[in-house]
Amino acid sequence: MTEPSVPARTAVVLGGSHAGMLAARALAEFADRVVVVERDVLPAGPAPRRGLPQARHAHMLWSGGARAVEALVPGVTEALLEAGARRLPVTTDMVALSRQGWFRRWPESHHVLLAGRDLLDATIRAQVLADTRVEVLQSTRALGLEGSAAAVTGVRVRERGTGDERVIEAGMVVDATGRGSAAANWLTCLGLPAARQRKVDPGLAYASRLYLAPEDARGGFPVVNVQSDPRDGGPGRAGFLLPIEDGRWIVTLSGTRGGEPSAAEDDFVRFAREDLRHPLIGELLERAEPLSGVSFTRSTVNRRYLYERMPAWPGNFTVLGDALASFNPVYGHGLAAAAQCALLLRDLTRRHGWAAPGLSRRVQKALARPVGAAWDLAIGQDVFCPGATADGPTLRDRLVASYVDRLMYTATGNGRIARRVTDVTSLERGSQVLLAPSVLLAAAVGPLRPALAGPPLTSEERKAAGLA
Repeated sequence: MTEPSVPARTAVVLGGSHAGMLAARALAEFADRVVVVERDVLPAGPAPRRGLPQARHAHMLWSGGARAVEALVPGVTEALLEAGARRLPVTTDMVALSRQGWFRRWPESHHVLLAGRDLLDATIRAQVLADTRVEVLQSTRALGLEGSAAAVTGVRVRERGTGDERVIEAGMVVDATGRGSAAANWLTCLGLPAARQRKVDPGLAYASRLYLAPEDARGGFPVVNVQSDPRDGGPGRAGFLLPIEDGRWIVTLSGTRGGEPSAAEDDFVRFAREDLRHPLIGELLERAEPLSGVSFTRSTVNRRYLYERMPAWPGNFTVLGDALASFNPVYGHGLAAAAQCALLLRDLTRRHGWAAPGLSRRVQKALARPVGAAWDLAIGQDVFCPGATADGPTLRDRLVASYVDRLMYTATGNGRIARRVTDVTSLERGSQVLLAPSVLLAAAVGPLRPALAGPPLTSEERKAAGLA
């Protein structure tokens, strides 16, 4: 059946996670009613939920995404910090080993927000749902789109408890259902051609665990990142340690084909100490208290749908978040790219008007900018992993990677170039800044300071972590 009485401006957002809630907030400015269709039951506070297994792994929100979230939900950054989230300056509070060596801890250029995914989602969700125009249909699954190749007019849904199906009519439908999105199939059912996609699969496996930091390190500790070198002839192994709320560390270890971490609890610290390129993370964990078991996943494929290149696009429909492009989580850009996409949805709707002809196509094309930036960062290394693509890295991939390698090497000993690099990795500026004549010249010269011999932890940090 079809709902008998629908306001003139109804928007439907499929998916109630990070991207979905931000999309709902973006559309609440224009719609009389925003319906978020969520297949799971959302927790009342910062608690785990079944449909978000990736929440058990490390997340960071780069400043380019944090600024977009704040623009959509004013005051949410302060709310996160009051709830215990951490704001760390980049690269001041980062201890990172790149393929080219240890980075110095330069003065702040950008920042990251660090929190458990449950806290991040719950804080944003509470702010969005405080708007009475936004409602959530929980335990409800989207079955398909209503309408035609010219325009989407609504969505068919089924309630899990009753099995009842109905159509929610809408002037805008946004798919934010994540990696499991069925949008590509739904569009072909409307008579549109199949969308092109690109897939880069480094064969990565992730293992994550929560720890209580040593008491003296709970008040503040830097991010620790030991990166892999996928072109050294062996499997790529990497590790992240992120300080989050309540004095905890969330640690994610990863490895490509043949070098995967184990899901066994008694192997977690060993892998960090012996299999990564440097034992620092393992040494830190030996002095911390485990608070959880090991969460393990292989859902790390980079996949991007090129919807912006389709010859036709239906009105009133937008795809964003992981439904549009999903990235290897090690680079931490999925949350930021989704936030920037939701902000573009709001800004373009504000500029052109609700139901303006061609609005959805204009939005979908615009989303390619933040998605493309995050995509290039994600696949720049992954494409070199054996078996990641059918044909291996392209000539362009090799040329870009060669230049980026030189830039990263230069950034280990040149603060100005380190800032330009973080301009891009923070998603605050586009990659064109790396092609400025002054940057090209600096890359040719190389680092201005000698390489660091070891991790740049301060003596106070080493003592707080029990390493002194």
